[in-house]
This record gives sequence, C-alpha cells and structure tokens, in this order.
Amino acid sequence: MIDRNLLRNTDWILIGILLLNSILGVAFIYSSSHYLPGGYYVKQIFWIILSLIALFLFLAIDYDTLVTYSFYLYIIFVGVLGGLLFFGTPIAGAKSWIKLPFFSFQPSEVIKIMIILLLAHLFAKFRRDYLSWSKGFLGVAVIAVPGFFVALQPDLGTAFSYIFILLAAFILAGLNRKTIIGILIFGLILGIFGWNFALKDYQKKRLTALISPSQDPLGSGYHILQSKIAIGSGGFLGKGFGKGTQSQLRFLPARHTDFVFSVIGEEFGFLGVVLIMLSYSFLLWRLFQTIGHSRDRAGVYIIFMVAIMIAFQFLINLMMIIGLFPIAGIPLPLFSYGGSSLLTTYLGVALVLNVKMRRFANV
Repeated sequence: MIDRNLLRNTDWILIGILLLNSILGVAFIYSSSHYLPGGYYVKQIFWIILSLIALFLFLAIDYDTLVTYSFYLYIIFVGVLGGLLFFGTPIAGAKSWIKLPFFSFQPSEVIKIMIILLLAHLFAKFRRDYLSWSKGFLGVAVIAVPGFFVALQPDLGTAFSYIFILLAAFILAGLNRKTIIGILIFGLILGIFGWNFALKDYQKKRLTALISPSQDPLGSGYHILQSKIAIGSGGFLGKGFGKGTQSQLRFLPARHTDFVFSVIGEEFGFLGVVLIMLSYSFLLWRLFQTIGHSRDRAGVYIIFMVAIMIAFQFLINLMMIIGLFPIAGIPLPLFSYGGSSLLTTYLGVALVLNVKMRRFANV
C-alpha cells in the first residue's frame, strides 16, 4: 500500500494535467461522434475511470519491483501477441484485439510499458561512455520480437512506435558517430526490404500520397486532403463546438480517432490548436522535469522513455494530419478515442509518478 509520506510526494499537478487533457479529449470525441451509434464518448469516460484506477494501483507497487520482474511481464505479453495471430478476432482487418464482455483490449499498446520496464532493467547498470554493440543488439531484440508479431496482425503503426522507445534508451546510453551511422544504414536496409517484401499495396499508396495526395483524391490521398480542408477552414477562431462541416457531415474519416486534432482545428481554429498544444506541452514539460527527481538510473530511463513515447506519438499524429507523415494509425494520446491507448498513457505517467514519489525511499 501507499503510506502517507509517499502520498505527500505524489505529483498531483501532473495527475491534474493528465485528467484535464483527458476530459478535453472526451469533449472532442463527443463533438465528432455524438451522432454515431456506439456512444464513443461514454466509453472513453469509462476508460478514463478504469485507467485512473490502474494508475493508483501501479503507484502502490515500487517501480523497482516492476523493473525486477519486467522480463516475466514482457514474456507474458509477447505470448499474448503471438496467440492473437492464431486465436484473435479480426477487427478492421487486424487481429490486434482481445474481446471481453464489455470492451475490447489491445495488448500491442500496453506492451509498450513492459518494453520500457525491460529496457530500463537492461540499461540501468550500463556505465560505458557509449552504447556497446552487444547492448544495442539486445535492445533491438526487445522491440523486434513484439514488433514482428504486431506487424503480422497487421498493425505497422503500433509496431513503428516501439522504435521511439528504443531510441530514447539509446540516447541515454550514449550514441557515438559509428553507432548513429550503423542505425541509419540498418534503417535504410530495413526500409528497402519493407518496401519490396513487407508493405502491401495500400500501404505503399499511403507513402506516395504524401508527395501528391491530389493524384488520388478519392483513394490514398482522401484522408490527408479532407484533414487539410478541415484544419484550414477553421480559420483563427474556428466554426464553433459541434459546428465543423467536415466532421459533422462525415467528410473527414476517423474523426474521433486518428484525426481528432483536425476536428479541433476546424471547430476551434488556430487559437484552439495553440491552446491545446500548450496544454499538451505543459504535460510533456512536467514529465521531462521529473527526470531530476529519480533516485537511480532505472528511474531516469523510465521517465525519459515514457516522455519520449508520448511526445513522439503526439508529434507523429500532428505530422500525419497535415500530410508530413504517412497515415499510420497512430492515435493522439489522451485525445483520440481508444481505451488501450489511454490506458497505456496513464500507466506510463503512473511509472513517472512512481519514480518521483519514491525518490527518497531506500536511498
């Protein structure tokens, strides 16, 4: 259990920022989907409550214990991902979900937390000036195994997001010029192999649509074009809550999931976009600021990887909706509809809170 001293060291401001952004997310999900069957905003409220409970349960366990048993947690989730390929029920063409009586659950999202814990366990005692090749390959293996299973589901967007967590660990471990060149060469080889042997035709079209979406306005370029129209039509102050024509008239696809930020741009304009980005930036600043409160290197790795995970998903989603990144199905943390993504973000923040509140314990 959490004693009173630990409660006094809890960063309630960070929890408040987390809840504020989540509530704003519910409002935008309602605006973009209230006319659709399914009650998405109600389900998102349910997931916020569930995620908040999970956050406080995570706080009750010392993060050092979670790091110690990270390998076993990782193996369990990898096993679940492998099992989904054989026993999973396809939803939207991907075997990514475990269907439970009242909701569905996506293990490929939550395993990000297990990857963070395991990488923290592997790199916390690494004391060299630069990342060694052996540690580097071990880190690649940690994300390659679940990434392989997730790519087969297929869900390349989620598999791609694991890379940013690994890069965060590599940055802390130390990257010299040779390692950076090696990573770039490996990335180039992987890209060539993926284009020729792994990517499906619709995925290739999403990449080529970045250059000229107008060449296929009703196909691969449709998402980007409609997103740009929505954002551009919002002007400075927007059209008003629930009054966006692109979203309300259903021209904008995935408006309550991947493209919810386009709805914000249309309904609240440039001013609304800036305010939301400031709110999100404050959350990220609070996360990065916590690094100085860690009692050990494992805590530093945990905080940095969690912050990078959330920051890069935010950045990639924004680049995606304005046509600077392929449509990869990467949601906007806290704002896009999706319980598994929300739960993963809350668990990540819980780890950061865990490190900060126990900075004086066992020292």
